[in-house]
Amino acid sequence: MEKGSFVKFETPESLEKKILDLAENSYRSGKIKKGTNEVIKSVERGESKFVIISEDVSPPEVVYYLPMLCDERKIPYGYVKNKADLGAKVGIASAASISVVDYGKSDEAYKSIVAELTEIRK
Repeated sequence: MEKGSFVKFETPESLEKKILDLAENSYRSGKIKKGTNEVIKSVERGESKFVIISEDVSPPEVVYYLPMLCDERKIPYGYVKNKADLGAKVGIASAASISVVDYGKSDEAYKSIVAELTEIRK
């Protein structure tokens, strides 16, 4: 399986920055789940509002089925280039994926990100 084979669309840098900010704000004022197993559980339980997946996960099998699972459950998701950046925003060294369960005070940012992702994926 090649690196990044689970990446279904290209995330523009400006959008990636918004996604990372959403991760940080949700971590500070809302609620997130860290770690792919926790992310999968939150998606399957219908708790997840948004999933963020790192593109540089190795081996890619770790997060490979997350986009499909999110699509199945109609949960929006986005990508960030590297797991160290994502981890830094949520208080850990690196994060392959996180699930935003409650985006706290980031309502507008969340809506704007989802709208942008919807456009990209058309």
